[in-house]
Amino acid sequence: MAMTLGAGEPPAGPWSVVPICTLLALVLDRGPAPTGRPRIVAVDGRAGSGKSTLAARLCRAIPNAAVVHTDDFIGHSFFDWTDLLVEAVLRPLRAGCAVHYRPPDGDDYGQRRLIALAVGLDLVVVEGVGSSRTALGPWIDRSAWVQADVEEAVRRGIARDGGPEVAGALWGAWMVEEEAFLAQDRPWERASLIVAGSPSQPYDRDTEVLVAPALLARSYSG
Repeated sequence: MAMTLGAGEPPAGPWSVVPICTLLALVLDRGPAPTGRPRIVAVDGRAGSGKSTLAARLCRAIPNAAVVHTDDFIGHSFFDWTDLLVEAVLRPLRAGCAVHYRPPDGDDYGQRRLIALAVGLDLVVVEGVGSSRTALGPWIDRSAWVQADVEEAVRRGIARDGGPEVAGALWGAWMVEEEAFLAQDRPWERASLIVAGSPSQPYDRDTEVLVAPALLARSYSG
């Protein structure tokens, strides 16, 4: 069954099952590691698409890795956090420095997580809607777009955040800004590969992922 996608997003596919180690090789591009700093990989996709799950799986597959969540930078606007992320996290990472930073608390999101990244990490995954936005292109090495059925993503996102009575109004406001932002920025066009967040076929969720083979082949060929 075909996914229902957001405005302007083309369907990827056909989809193929690959081991998580293959996905990791694609994300890291099989190239030499940067000298003196970690690889920085963005995991982008719509809210509720499965980005956090993918980011966690990538970090479990490599011993010395960490995740940064862009949700921790959200303030008065859902997507106006580029400069803060660059100056607090990405610039020091690319300079080979440690990061120890707690974003300012927001009115709607409560206390932020402390971002503590030690020197010597091999991989840092930046996870969140807009994490591979155009403005962050010079700061990230690779990106993955998680393509998911928009209706399913909204349903599971609202359920995750406490259900319609708790999260319905916030999600309504979020979707308005998300749709406008993604329609303009179109991050799927820059993705190094696309991963299915709404799988259409069975596979082992512990050891495998579903990717688009055309993008997989493109990643191998460079």
